[in-house]
Amino acid sequence: GIAVGMATNIPPHNLGEVIDGVVCMIENKIESRETDVEELMQYIKGPDFPTGANILGKSGIRAAYRTGRGKIIVRSTAEIETHNGRERIVITEIPYMVNKLRLLEKIGELAKEKRVEGISDLNDASAGDDIKIIIDIKKDYNANVILNQLYKYTSLQESFGANMLALVDGKPVVLNLQQMLAEYLKHQENVVTRRTRFDLDKAEKRAHILEGLRIAIDNIDEVIRIIRTSYDNAKERLMERFSLSDLQAQAILEMQLRRLQGLEKEKIDAEYAELQKKIAYYKTILADEKLLLGVIKDEITAIKEKYADERRTKLMQNPGEIDVEDLIEEETCVFTLSNLNYVKRTPLDTYKSQNRGGRGIIGMQTREEDFVKDLFLASTHDTLLFFTSRGKVYRMKGYEIPEAGRTARGVAIVNLLEIDADEKIMAVIPANEFREDQYLVMVTKQGLIKKTDMTSFANIRKSGLIALNLREEDDLISVMTTDGRDEIFVATRSGMGIKFSEEDVRPMGRTATGVKAITLKEDDYVVSAVKIDPEGQLLNVTENGYGKRTTTDKFNLQHRGGKGLKVHQLTEKTGQLTGVLMVGENDELMLITSEGVIIRLRGREISSYNRDSQGVKLMNLDDGVSVVGIAKISEEDIEEEAEETAAEAEKTEVE
Repeated sequence: GIAVGMATNIPPHNLGEVIDGVVCMIENKIESRETDVEELMQYIKGPDFPTGANILGKSGIRAAYRTGRGKIIVRSTAEIETHNGRERIVITEIPYMVNKLRLLEKIGELAKEKRVEGISDLNDASAGDDIKIIIDIKKDYNANVILNQLYKYTSLQESFGANMLALVDGKPVVLNLQQMLAEYLKHQENVVTRRTRFDLDKAEKRAHILEGLRIAIDNIDEVIRIIRTSYDNAKERLMERFSLSDLQAQAILEMQLRRLQGLEKEKIDAEYAELQKKIAYYKTILADEKLLLGVIKDEITAIKEKYADERRTKLMQNPGEIDVEDLIEEETCVFTLSNLNYVKRTPLDTYKSQNRGGRGIIGMQTREEDFVKDLFLASTHDTLLFFTSRGKVYRMKGYEIPEAGRTARGVAIVNLLEIDADEKIMAVIPANEFREDQYLVMVTKQGLIKKTDMTSFANIRKSGLIALNLREEDDLISVMTTDGRDEIFVATRSGMGIKFSEEDVRPMGRTATGVKAITLKEDDYVVSAVKIDPEGQLLNVTENGYGKRTTTDKFNLQHRGGKGLKVHQLTEKTGQLTGVLMVGENDELMLITSEGVIIRLRGREISSYNRDSQGVKLMNLDDGVSVVGIAKISEEDIEEEAEETAAEAEKTEVE
């Protein structure tokens, strides 16, 4: 049960989802953060009835979770099949607490009274707990129409009235989802505290007795003499001689002779040492609420691993409800992030291709002290993961980032994400699927790399999650998705690079620090890390606008942690290395300067050179201006944009 003294209608839930919600509350409480209902709904999707079926729409779930009361529509699982040339309806799951026999009687009555016409036969082919109700449809009748009539007139579709009433401190109170889980967590804290106090008391009593036994064994000759020379006061004499308690003296008198062996003495000493560790641990738990919460988290997580099962009840869209995401057209946009964390999205066709060496167009109107730091492409329906300088990750949908004009600065990210004042967004990647066989690989400025499976980032609360633990004075540089068998290329500011297999990096937990990717020279640091594409080439761009393409076979596969090879011949003319990308012949690129100017180039226009050459001029820069970022436009996005442009041209011509 979630709380003591539950009453009325609280729908059953999936154990794994509820535990995930409680874990979220525990982690927030450890970090002194509040948990709201919206955050919990990322983990707890809705009720999960043992009979399966389908929940229609989300409005009832939202109402129940936000207010404690709501009407949840539950619909049977039914399929329309063709059998012997005629349609039939096969029902395999029915709503929770619906009586199957009464349901069959009701369908039979409706058919007999012709309130629902077109039913030729009704059969119950159920076996045990497996429901199978077959409704044969007459020729020339529409099975869909009949099924919808049955939803309306029978309990094939029912409303579950959620009324989340519970006794709190002896008083009946209607609780929302956050309050319900908070009461459960409070109960668990009380249970673990009382249990720990009991275990501590038990351990201290046992340790007290063992202290007496150790004294007796160390002074065994005198103990035996006192016992032999006593008539009926041996206990009192032992207590007086060795300053023992009544329990200790009694334990000595009851001590078996085999305890006098050396082996038994070692066992007593070992047991005493183990008890001292337990006593210290119990006292630490009772003194530290965060450690207490950690114990609860470990215990309920173990319960989840042992007993959690797959969700039975599916969540379906209600045709009568409107999903906000469905109203937003899916399109590829350019997302721009400035150094001072201003973000915006702009339609891709705003930026037109230019020839190599062009001046570019203004991509963002920035303040004098600000400049464009990152530019990436994503769909409005993509989930965007924002990784910060402090190693935390936040999430947003693409359409949640406001659209702005080409020269607009955008909106401050602090208005969209709950980041701290000293946090900066260091990397952003789009993500749609969160699978165990897909990984996020993170590389830091000090040359560390970490690989974590995507499922660890499936549920990110509003206040963010720790993506990796960063060492002092380290920053997150690159984040990429991999399949666990890719090759990684890491490049540094001084023009060094290393290529190694991702399999050299073992998967780690979400909060791990990582391992060494490259050994850095003094004052050097990592500027880019990319996933190797066998059909692509490495594109290097320097801060003074020079660049080149280099085939990946110019770099030998090395072991992780080496010093690497020279990536670019850097001179005063080229400046230091700004970044590295993997590009193909048909890819297009965007270069961003410190003044917010963006130039779009075709990859095939950039010449290929050896790894130790200085490349060619890609962009003309004014004095004091440098290239601060590069991004790639995929062939698919270019083709999609071309198709849209052609369609618009054709439409204009017709008009």
